[in-house]
Formats: sequence, structure tokens, C-alpha cells
Amino acid sequence: MTSSAPSNRQFALWLVLLASAGTFALTMGTRQTMGLFMSPLNTATGLGVGSISLAFAFGQLWWGLTQPFAGAMAEKVGTGRVLCTGVALVALGTFITPYMTSTAGLVFAIGVLAAGGAGMAGPAVLMSATARLMPADKRGMATGIVNAGGSFGQFLMAPLASALMLGIGWANAMQVLGLLVLLALPAAFLLKGNAAQSRAPSAAPPIPTSQAIRSALAHPGYLLLATGFFVCGFHVAFLATHLPGVVAACGLPLQYAGWSLAVLGLFNIVGSLAMGWAVGRWRMKSLLSLLYAVRALAITLFVLAPKTGPVMLVFAAVMGLTFLSTVPPTAGLVAKFFGTAHMATLFGMVMLTHQVGGFLGAWLGGKVFEATGNYDAMWLLDIALAVGAALLHLPIKEARMPRLAVA
Repeated sequence: MTSSAPSNRQFALWLVLLASAGTFALTMGTRQTMGLFMSPLNTATGLGVGSISLAFAFGQLWWGLTQPFAGAMAEKVGTGRVLCTGVALVALGTFITPYMTSTAGLVFAIGVLAAGGAGMAGPAVLMSATARLMPADKRGMATGIVNAGGSFGQFLMAPLASALMLGIGWANAMQVLGLLVLLALPAAFLLKGNAAQSRAPSAAPPIPTSQAIRSALAHPGYLLLATGFFVCGFHVAFLATHLPGVVAACGLPLQYAGWSLAVLGLFNIVGSLAMGWAVGRWRMKSLLSLLYAVRALAITLFVLAPKTGPVMLVFAAVMGLTFLSTVPPTAGLVAKFFGTAHMATLFGMVMLTHQVGGFLGAWLGGKVFEATGNYDAMWLLDIALAVGAALLHLPIKEARMPRLAVA
């Protein structure tokens, strides 16, 4: 009986990881394939790449805006209710998108419903639930596994979406993806609860959320972390939205667009797991600086290289290694600074800066292409931002804030 207890505990932890990673796979995988639908949406609506990019860009921003509020809501009413609502909204927004024929309609379906739902069932809520249910010594690897789930979803969904578009048309393909998201609903039961229910009876009550937010905004390391995450959002949204357009601008066959997104997701799995392992062994701020430096180098080499199919796939692979592997050390630093009691809210605020960057990356990509017919200016801006972010993380001090963290 005693020997079965550790194995039962181990099984429960794996269920938590499966629920979190599976939910992120379905919501993130669906969102990250939306770039494949930009050209069909433009053809069907005649709105222009700039207008459709605005809907995608607003989705990036709204995804970030919902996360601090979703995190605070999860801390009050429980993770399960928030996840159920979020998954339902992603499915609804994705399903009705083909019926939208105006910019406002696309902003509502893609930018408000689908992106808002994905924010409610996104990293802030999922990472917080995982950190709450995991032992402290396993949190780094756990966040890496959850993050890898989002990448695995992209790896599966991108070629699936491409195949569905060829087989049943783009509108039906998008609706099938919307219905697939509903498979995440059972995860809400496994991740139910909040920090207050998990706290030991003898533990001191947590400080108010408003005080936690004020402490975070006065913390220099937290502000630098959020600024760096803005750059990450810019890179990620630009690639997720416009990589198919980059492939087309390079004169490469259409299948390279789907496979580039799939390779991006596949190698992000490797990067996320590797970063989850590294978080417990090296300073997280140094890992973040390294990731941004690698991005700057990879983009520079891609700009200089001939634009062939293999070059495109190698570039997608290298960028995939750094794509969302910034999340485990960023979430780890938030938990290290302030503990897990208000992590959903505080990490949600960092995710908001990420998505402000995402809005600019998605929107500016479309505007620059409309104005110049290429993405050259975006690549130069990407390089400059990556170098800046690499330098920005170096002054961060990883010392924990004992009072807030203990609370």
C-alpha cells in the first residue's frame, strides 16, 4: 500500500502534464495555422492583406489582454471553469470565421472570440495550474513539457490544415480545426481548483492581487523581463502570420509553407524540452540572452542566404528551437521572483507585453509587404530587436523576493 502511493502520485502528475500540454496543443496549434488561411481569406473577401493582417494582429493583442484577467479569474473561481469557457470560444470563433466577409467580422471572429478564448486557455492559466500542482523541483521541466505541447500542436495542425484545405476546401478545413479544439474540454476537470484550495491550512493567506501587481511593477527585473518578452512576441507573431507569405515571396511551392510551419513547431518541441531541462541548471536570464542572440544570428544568415526550399526548412528549424522556448525561463523567473500564489496574474501581465509585440509583428508585416512588396525591412527590424533583447536580460538579478514569494 505504501509503495503504491508514490506511483499513484507520479501517475497524477503525468495526467496534469498531459491535460495542460494537450490543451495548449489544441488551442495553440489551431491559432498558429491561421497564417495558412490568409491567402484564401483575401481571395474570398477581397479585403487585402493589410486588412486581414489587422484581424490577425488584433488577435495577437487580445490574446495577451485576456491572460492577466483570465489568470485572476482562475485564481478566484478555479482553473476548470476558465478553461471550459476558453476552449468553447476558440471553437466558436474558428468555426464562424469563413462566414465573415468584412474586416470587422474577421476581427470579431479571429481577434475577439478565437484569440480571447485561446488567452483564457493559454499559457498564463496553464503554466500557473501546472506550477501549483507540481513539486517545486519539477516545475522547470514541467513548464517545458507544457510549452512543448503547444509546439506539438503546431507540428500536427499545420500539415493537417494544408491537407484539409486541398481535400475539402479552406472554409471546411477551418471549421474542422474549430471542432477539434473541443477535444480539450476534459482537461478542465483535471486542472480544476485554484491556489487557495491547494494551500495548506496552516499557511498564511496570500497577499491581495493588487499588492502583488504593485510589487511586480516596482521590480526592475520583472520590467526588463516583460520588455524582452515584447520582442519575443514580435518575432513569433510575424513568423506565425507571415511565414507562408515569405515562402510565396521567395517563389517556393505552396507545400513549403505548411512544412515550414510544421518544422517550426517540431523543433520548438525540442527547444522547449531542452529549455525546461536547462532552467534548473543555469541562470534563466543567461538562457534568455542566448536565445535572442541565436535568433539574431539565424535571421542574419537567412537574409544573406539563397532562398531555396532546404534553406527555408533549416531556417524554420533554427527559429523553432528558439520560438517559444523563451516561455519556461520567463515563467520560471516570475515564479522565482514572486512565488506561485499570483503567478497566473503576473505571468499573464508579461504575456500581455508579449502580445503587444505580437500585434505589431503581425500588423507591420502586412503593412510593410503592401508598401514594398517584400519583407526586407521586417527582417532588419527583427535582427535589431533580437540584439537589443539579448543585451536587455543581462542586468536582471535572479534573487528572490522572500516576502511576496513566501506569501
